[in-house]
Amino acid sequence: MRFSQDFAPSGPGARRPGRGPVRTSGPLGAPTAVLALALVLTGCGGSTDTGTPADGSRSAAADRVEPLATAPKPQLPATVKSADGAEVTVASTDRIVPLTGSLSEIVFTLGLGKQVVARDITATFEQAAKLPVVTRAHDVSAESVLSLKPTVVLADTTTGPAEAIGQIRDAGIPLVVVEPAKELVDVGRRIETVAAALGVPDSGNELESRTQSRIDAVQKSVPTPADGQKKPRVAFLYLRGSASVYLLGGRESGASSLLEAAGAVDAGKASGLKKDFTAITSEALAKAAPDAILVMSKGLESVGGVDGLVKIPGVAETPAGMDRRIVSIDDGVLLNYGPRTDRVLSELIAQLYPQDGADK
Repeated sequence: MRFSQDFAPSGPGARRPGRGPVRTSGPLGAPTAVLALALVLTGCGGSTDTGTPADGSRSAAADRVEPLATAPKPQLPATVKSADGAEVTVASTDRIVPLTGSLSEIVFTLGLGKQVVARDITATFEQAAKLPVVTRAHDVSAESVLSLKPTVVLADTTTGPAEAIGQIRDAGIPLVVVEPAKELVDVGRRIETVAAALGVPDSGNELESRTQSRIDAVQKSVPTPADGQKKPRVAFLYLRGSASVYLLGGRESGASSLLEAAGAVDAGKASGLKKDFTAITSEALAKAAPDAILVMSKGLESVGGVDGLVKIPGVAETPAGMDRRIVSIDDGVLLNYGPRTDRVLSELIAQLYPQDGADK
């Protein structure tokens, strides 16, 4: 199961530009019930990007997506196989409802944003901000969706509850379920799937190519370790102080692919954590021994910043805690694996490595 990005997505302006390591802190004590609840919550937020230059350099960017310059030309009807096994025919893209922020990001970037009539709470980018929200927390409201008379609804396998998805489909609305993204190799597949469902395969190919070229360009900026220097070990922590949720990411957290692309080692994965997340303990952190800690910006805020983060049992004793070496990236984009993944990777690299390119 892939863990949700957030309980409350960060809004426009909450983005923290990567200008070096951040500093934060927070309390501990996640009850089993809360952990169970957290692990069933789903959703991918929007993101912050206007496109990374080909040289991988970074520039200030609003919380916006960057649509393709070429206008899409839908070829409809389009028949595709939904991830839940259904065969779906889409006859119109006049009124699109994407039910996750990451799907919204793809639709807008393909150039079909004007046809989107609603958003999930995790679609935080500027172009979607004024659309009506059809989710409560992370649960879809079938009544809200149907009231907007959509011609096509996009969901992924983490979208729920199942009753709401069934109600939308039973109403005769074409509903396409897409497999969620878990790593970098999923970026192109997601774009291709959404583009095919909306009848714009050529736009999908163009966006897939643009996105991959930008990711490739950013990866070239990863510093080469000096002789004898090890790759930095980075632990991904999921924090929600208001809900007493403090988790350490493992192999299935969704962050491993990004960390490895940034030239780092996923400390949780390397320490033997095979699940997505596990409750933070002093023992688990000591075994992970991270040189840096990756967190979502809202999670960092929820525990009181870096000062609060280092108060979580075990954090202060890690190399990352002692150095207060914290990497903070916006909740609404970190695990999207979509058209703005190059921005995420660029920000991760910029915060993880000092300006001189040497890991410390």
